[in-house]
Amino acid sequence: GYLPFSEDDDEKNKQLIKKIMKRLFSLLAMAFLLTFVTVNAFAQNAAQPADEQQTTEQVAEETTTPAPAQSAVPEDQVQQKKSFHYVLKEKFIEGGPGFMATVLLCLIFGLALVIERIIYLTMSTTNSDKLIGEIKAALKNGGPEKAMSICKNTRGPLASVFYEGLAKYDDGIDQVEKALGAYGSVATGNLEKGLSWIALFISLAPSLGFMGTVIGMIAAFDKISVVGEMSPAVVAGGMKVALLTTLFGLIVAVVLQVFYNYILANIENIVIDMEDSSIEFLDIVADSMDNK
Repeated sequence: GYLPFSEDDDEKNKQLIKKIMKRLFSLLAMAFLLTFVTVNAFAQNAAQPADEQQTTEQVAEETTTPAPAQSAVPEDQVQQKKSFHYVLKEKFIEGGPGFMATVLLCLIFGLALVIERIIYLTMSTTNSDKLIGEIKAALKNGGPEKAMSICKNTRGPLASVFYEGLAKYDDGIDQVEKALGAYGSVATGNLEKGLSWIALFISLAPSLGFMGTVIGMIAAFDKISVVGEMSPAVVAGGMKVALLTTLFGLIVAVVLQVFYNYILANIENIVIDMEDSSIEFLDIVADSMDNK
């Protein structure tokens, strides 16, 4: 396929994109590992036995001087001091590491694909008015060879499509138009590459969340059967843990959906610009052929 670069730099830019993506995946993998380690440490602290916690509190009370009553911080202010990151980790642990980790993986891989597409689309953007003006001047002064040289040294799929059209310059305007249509379809396909995987993670994240909810509900009912009575505390606790997986799955789906629509909008703008510019390009080529 055609990358949004000149042909001379094609291989170099392929290697550049590969290096960027490798570093991106490495950073995301490190972030996932750090999050996983932090969550495990958090869970171990949360699972500390009550008597050990009481012993720690007693030692702390004996070794520290009590603060004056006026400087005591109200309990509601202590709750407000919890950061969003702290609360997020707390809820992540409550939801269970199994399904919550899979939902987190959907977010990581989805964001990696989103970032790759945004980089690609940013590099695919071309100033079409400037390019058409340069091609028009080149056709008047130097012919199709000079115009092809300009396209060759211009970044973006639009320049690649124009280059293929100019390659059919001697075969007539009909062949130029066919070349624009054929290579325009290839360029559009390259712009949309990878979107199906992003759509997969958008649908997979809430599905995994719903699956975790069903499994959590089954576990809650199993606990009820063991206890032998419908205790509100047992039901509420199981429901809370079960619904957290759905909540995080929906959050991941919403985040990825926003980026997905943003990418689609960028692709639509690029394709519309390519179509409009191709019409103007055909008029310029036709005028150049008539004036030969």
